[in-house]
Amino acid sequence: MDENDKIVEEAEEAASKARDSRSLYETKLKFLGREGRLATLMKRMKELAAAQRPVFGKQVNALRERLEVMFAEHEERMKREELMNKLAAERVDVTMPGKRHSEGALHPVTRVKNELIDIFSGMGFEVFEGPEIESDYYNFTALNTPADHPARDMQDTFYLTDEFLLRTQTSAGQIRLMERKKPPIKMLSPGRVFRSDDDATHSPMFHQMEGLVVDKGITLCDLQGMLDKFVEAMFSKTSRTRLRPSYFPFTEPSVEVDVSCYICGGKGCPLCKGTGWIEVLGAGMVNRRVLENCGVDPDVYTGFAFGMGIERIAMLKYGINNIKLLTENDVRFLDQFKN
Repeated sequence: MDENDKIVEEAEEAASKARDSRSLYETKLKFLGREGRLATLMKRMKELAAAQRPVFGKQVNALRERLEVMFAEHEERMKREELMNKLAAERVDVTMPGKRHSEGALHPVTRVKNELIDIFSGMGFEVFEGPEIESDYYNFTALNTPADHPARDMQDTFYLTDEFLLRTQTSAGQIRLMERKKPPIKMLSPGRVFRSDDDATHSPMFHQMEGLVVDKGITLCDLQGMLDKFVEAMFSKTSRTRLRPSYFPFTEPSVEVDVSCYICGGKGCPLCKGTGWIEVLGAGMVNRRVLENCGVDPDVYTGFAFGMGIERIAMLKYGINNIKLLTENDVRFLDQFKN
């Protein structure tokens, strides 16, 4: 009995010194575990005479009950202490001001893309998005691009196989729509395009917005009238357009489209390099061969097409001088477009 009391005192002292539930559990194992003090006592039973063993067994069981009650009390105490410590550590002062999280904003390219879609949708255009991996036929051949045209060269186009490539223009979507839909057609084809080009004003991956109108009696005057409405909505009410002769395989005649500088009003400034005009897109009347390739009778229907780089429009609209700013994801740069 004296030894039992001594064991209980030792267990009580060790349990009182436990710092947390883990150390208390390890202390409990030292006394009640398979290799603990009580297990050692039970091994001594074989050393006793048969008449002494029942008494010894009762004393050990009584000791076990005392230890279990004592450890249960300490476990309950430890749970309360740990709960109080946790509540104190996680305490929230509701009178403190909340933490403000900065709000995000649409990327300038996305803003301009959405604005372009809104402008042309208001004119009756439907949006059509074609695949980014195109066949040589849709990207070049159906658009009347000759086999020896420089645009087909490996240094300009990302070829995946001899037949498939990463599209260099969203004009391929115009062919796909004309094949499945009869005129009248008014469509807009936005999306990513890929070209082997990289400098301050060009990127290997950028976004284009192509437009197409096919109907009876469509003329170049309709194209310029539509573009005038576009630049008024995108830049300023006083913006005007001018057409300069150019060449594209899929349009005839072809034109480069300039917009009057919305900063200086056409007087000349650093943005327009003193000319009063800024080039914004290419356009023209759809080539007869392109219409024929899509099963559209060019003697009955005519049409115009136009294409612009969304990054270029964004750079002009927001005064951005390096296209790489649009892909670096610098938060300091993007924060300027919150409002």
